[in-house]
Amino acid sequence: MDARDIAAGRERWQKRFDAARTRDVDFTTLSGMSVDPVYGPPEGVDVPGFERIGWPGEFPYTRGLYPTGYRGRTWTIRQFAGFGNAQQTNERYKMILGAGGGGLSVAFDMPTLMGRDSDEPQSLGEVGHCGVAIDSADDMEVLFGGIDLANVTTSMTISGPAVPIFCMYLVAAERQGADLSKLDGTLQTDIFKEYIAQKEWLFGPEPHLRLIGDLMEYCAENIPKYKPLSVSGYHIREAGATAAQELAYTLADGFGYVELGQSRGLDVNTFAPGLSFFFDAHVDFFEEIAKFRAARRIWARWLRDVYGATDEKALWLKFHTQTAGVSLAAQQPVNNVVRTAIEALAAVLGGTNSLHTNALDETLALPTDETAEIALRTQQVIMEETGVVNVADPLGGSWYLEALTDKIEAEAERVFTRIREMGGDGTITSGILRGIEDGWFMAEIADSAFIYQKALEAGDKRIVGVNVHTGTLAKDLEILRISHEVEREQKRELAVRKEGRDQAAVDAAIKRLITISQTQENMIPAMLDACRVEATLGEICNALRGEWGVYREPARF
Repeated sequence: MDARDIAAGRERWQKRFDAARTRDVDFTTLSGMSVDPVYGPPEGVDVPGFERIGWPGEFPYTRGLYPTGYRGRTWTIRQFAGFGNAQQTNERYKMILGAGGGGLSVAFDMPTLMGRDSDEPQSLGEVGHCGVAIDSADDMEVLFGGIDLANVTTSMTISGPAVPIFCMYLVAAERQGADLSKLDGTLQTDIFKEYIAQKEWLFGPEPHLRLIGDLMEYCAENIPKYKPLSVSGYHIREAGATAAQELAYTLADGFGYVELGQSRGLDVNTFAPGLSFFFDAHVDFFEEIAKFRAARRIWARWLRDVYGATDEKALWLKFHTQTAGVSLAAQQPVNNVVRTAIEALAAVLGGTNSLHTNALDETLALPTDETAEIALRTQQVIMEETGVVNVADPLGGSWYLEALTDKIEAEAERVFTRIREMGGDGTITSGILRGIEDGWFMAEIADSAFIYQKALEAGDKRIVGVNVHTGTLAKDLEILRISHEVEREQKRELAVRKEGRDQAAVDAAIKRLITISQTQENMIPAMLDACRVEATLGEICNALRGEWGVYREPARF
């Protein structure tokens, strides 16, 4: 790009920056030195390829979505939490919000993630252990008791039974008196990544996609600020994928959901802004920053050039980041504070829109109140003390970072080509479904994980406290333990709730839901009605299992 075009771009950025609102805080260095809100090439200098870097708030958004960067608004501190029963988790949420957290992120226990009630045989020994147990709308009401859902953004990390859980959330908001049309938050709902990596599905792909399409339609029409899909790369990376694989598989899944929306006749300019993303921030500092920058650039280009989006917000890739759980070590766990801080800083320098920082003890158990507070304070130290919020994309233009961004993007594009070829009809969706059916994604991730493990065991890759610098004075940690009484109490409460409800109304609501599932009608209203009369998660999901069957992953050797 020649110097005149670069100067014109800077002028456009300046106009947008001047027109935007910025926070009334000090943006000088620790020593009091003033800094500009963005930096670019020196005046009069030609920079070949600068159109791929550009300016913040301008296509291709490599440097961020907003001209102000974090001067306009900092990222949302959204700590992921859930354990035991709804009342216990509610208390943790109030602690997080009281300590300065900006939003909530719900972790569900394994029975809930699999669409099972706490009293089902498959749930034995798992209730409340890796997240909060939610059996019906009454639990959801307790979970958010004293928390104004109309004014708090809430993310829910669940995919297989995401739609009935969302309906229970809506019922809880109704019971608070909230205007549902004004609700703001994010539901994960990403079923593709379940088949690729996490393995928490209920049915085969097609019924899940039918429910997701219904949800997209319902939210676009009735709850426009709510994001019904958070396309997740986090679990793909945690399964052993490389940074480029995480990026490519996640964005491919996102393209698949765009194709789903368009197949429903939805306008891409209307529903695409409701898609968000969820990435892992691993410990290789510059690789992660490059990954985030490449993600925005790829998404903007594909939405414009492939899917025909014209509205600016439809081109924006908004994403939440969680620091890498897989990077945490049980040995010398206090070192995990350092790892988490580095990963969080990479997410911030990559322009994340919201962030969760893992606690130092999460490789051993759910975090205690103390370690959860340390994780929260890690974000606040980065936000308030380091000065990284002063300048948009402060590493933009770095020879190393820009080359790494280009390299990761090129690797992702090669993967997209391969996925399209697998499908045979030119669509990403067909390629994803074929890749799931053939086990291609799983095999690719397994190969990457194996290569890394070999390097770790050979000492070529090092982890402090694990295969290098193993001597320590550290003592064992006190960890959070979930009492078996949680499960017994949850089952007792569920029995009382079932006894006290109108069983005829529940049976009628479930029957109507199944009838609707046999038509092309949107299933969300019927599912909402079932939740309103306290139909349980297991009852809803088991009824649909009876209609749609269950999915079994084919054995492969």
